[in-house]
Amino acid sequence: MTDLETLRSALREEPAEEFAAPDLGAIMTKGRRIRRRRRLATGAGGIAAAAVTVLVIVGAVALKEPPPEHQVLPPAASAPSSSPTSPIPTVTTAPYPQAVPLGDVVPLGVKGAGNRELVLYASAFDEPSQPGIQFGLHVAYRNEDGTYDALLATNEYKGSDRSFGFHATDGGEVIQGTFVPVFGYFAGPAARITSTIRGKPVEAKTATWSEDPSVVIFWFEGSEVESSNVLTPLIAYDAKGQRLTK
Repeated sequence: MTDLETLRSALREEPAEEFAAPDLGAIMTKGRRIRRRRRLATGAGGIAAAAVTVLVIVGAVALKEPPPEHQVLPPAASAPSSSPTSPIPTVTTAPYPQAVPLGDVVPLGVKGAGNRELVLYASAFDEPSQPGIQFGLHVAYRNEDGTYDALLATNEYKGSDRSFGFHATDGGEVIQGTFVPVFGYFAGPAARITSTIRGKPVEAKTATWSEDPSVVIFWFEGSEVESSNVLTPLIAYDAKGQRLTK
C-alpha cells in the first residue's frame, strides 16, 4: 500500500471517540467577563438607568467613539489614534444597581461638555458570576441638581477586587466630546503612584476611598498621560517611600 492509499484509508476511519458539543453558556459568560474589564456604562443615562448598553467589537478590549468636532481635550493631549469603527450595540443587565456613589465623590479638577464637572466615584457591583467583585469605579458628570451622568465605568473582572495591586485601570479617551483621564485604583497601603511616559516620570493624584482605606483611587492629569496604553509601568510606594510593586 502506498503512502497516499494509507492516508485515504485513515481519513475514511471513524474517530475513536466523539467530540463533546461546545458549552455555549460558558463561552458567552467568559465573553461577558472580558467585555466588563473595560467599558460598562456609557452615555448620559444617569444613575437611575436599569440597564446599560455595552458597545462591543469582537476581539476588542476597549472601544473608542469617533471624536466629535466640539471635543474637549486637555493641553498636550490628543484623541486616540486608532481609526473609528462602527460599534455593535449589545444590551446586558446592569451590574451596577442604580450606580449610586459608594463613599465620597472625588472631583477630578476638570470640566467637560456643558461646563459640567467631572468626578470619580466607586459604586456597588452586583454580578452573580463574579462574587469576588463588589465595586467598580465611575467617571461621570456632576449635574447642578446633585445627580450624575456616567461616562465610563470599569471594574476588576476576575478574582477579588481587593487583592493586592492595581485594578481597573482605564480612561485616556474622548467620550461624548470630553476627555476622560486615565484612572484606576490600588489595593494596598499606597502613598504615591507613579509611571513613566516616553522616558518622563509622571505622578498620579490619589484619594483614599472613604469606604475602605486600604483602597487608593488614582488618576493622571490629561496633559501628562493621554492614554492608559502609554503607562510603563505603574508603580506604587508606601509612606516610607518603599516600592510596593515590582
